[in-house]
Amino acid sequence: MDFDVIVLGAGIVGVSSALHLQDRGRRVALVDRRGPGEETSFGNAGLIERSSVVPYAFPRDFGTLLRYMRNRSIDLYWDYKAVPSFAAWLARFWWESSPERLEAAARDMLPLIRQSVDEHDVLIERAGLQRLAHDGGWIEAFRTRSEYERQASAAEVIASQYGLRVAALDAARLLAREPGLGSGFCGALHWQDPKSISNPGALTKGYARLFEDGGGTLLTGEASTVRQEADAWIVQTSQGRISANEVVVALGPWSDKVFEPLGYRIPLRAKRGYHMHYEATKPLLSVPLVDTERGYVVAPMEGRLRLTTGVEIARRDAPPTGIQLARAESVARPVFGLGRRLDDAPWIGLRPCTPDMRPVIGRAPRHRGLWFAFGHNHHGLTIGPVTGRLLAEMMTGATPCADPYPFRPERFR
Repeated sequence: MDFDVIVLGAGIVGVSSALHLQDRGRRVALVDRRGPGEETSFGNAGLIERSSVVPYAFPRDFGTLLRYMRNRSIDLYWDYKAVPSFAAWLARFWWESSPERLEAAARDMLPLIRQSVDEHDVLIERAGLQRLAHDGGWIEAFRTRSEYERQASAAEVIASQYGLRVAALDAARLLAREPGLGSGFCGALHWQDPKSISNPGALTKGYARLFEDGGGTLLTGEASTVRQEADAWIVQTSQGRISANEVVVALGPWSDKVFEPLGYRIPLRAKRGYHMHYEATKPLLSVPLVDTERGYVVAPMEGRLRLTTGVEIARRDAPPTGIQLARAESVARPVFGLGRRLDDAPWIGLRPCTPDMRPVIGRAPRHRGLWFAFGHNHHGLTIGPVTGRLLAEMMTGATPCADPYPFRPERFR
């Protein structure tokens, strides 16, 4: 064989998987149609979200559902033409979001979330990328007193239960901490355990350079060319055909292009999102801040501000709409001092999601040497490195750093 393992997909999950396999003595080829970190891993709010111990669930309160049905909100926009293809997935998502099932999902995800910052710290130091990583957490800001008080009470419970640090800020303390903010927020919660990354795409590229410096091979190729011949997995690349005993599918929202032709029916869907960079006309934020009641994030990114939107339900290949970005921009501009746009066009990305809010990590049940690592439900950047470690431990027979059972591919029949 040319390699021991071929990893398909050079986003944060694929690069992290390749690195951890390499650390355990495997000869690894990392294959992507583009450069590392140029798809989903490029465009996000840059959070290593240690405090997100409860997954993003389908809302259950009538007021929120009614608001979403009107399709005028910032945090969710849905394309009418896409609803039929999402209907079964959304129904399963709603079912999985019941209080007892959401609690189970949080319990299953907790070992990965707890290790998220530590696993990044190791790779950041090895790759010399400390300039991109920032302590300080993130801020959850509120516009109405009732919502602020409700969320502050809930935050105290969560922080106590999971050993997290959170500080309640009234309007005056928030403005003292972030003097560049305009009026609009009555209070905020400062979650202090997460880290932020000032250029997520550069972080992923830096991890990929670490992989190459360690002797790893980075190739351009189409994952859809993968096929099994006897005991080998074959992939066509720009440098010719390569082979390996094992292959890892870490293609994020495009993973179905490999697993579906192989006969797997995993309910993976892509939630779309947008971002745009702006010149800052006021003092720059020190940490990412979410406008909780409107549903967007503004994050400092290397001297500029990045506005990231909520969820757009649309077909994966549908043309960009920009509707959410326009709505969010009109609300955010006066509060954050957004100046001129710095990008020629809004960036659009895809978040790979499963309806049970858990990634798919583990051995494919019907093909020898086939492994899956995708479906990270808004937390790819956060748990990419710990996913890579868990997968590599499973593939090499080491003791896993977390129980892999909740993430097994065969849970979907």
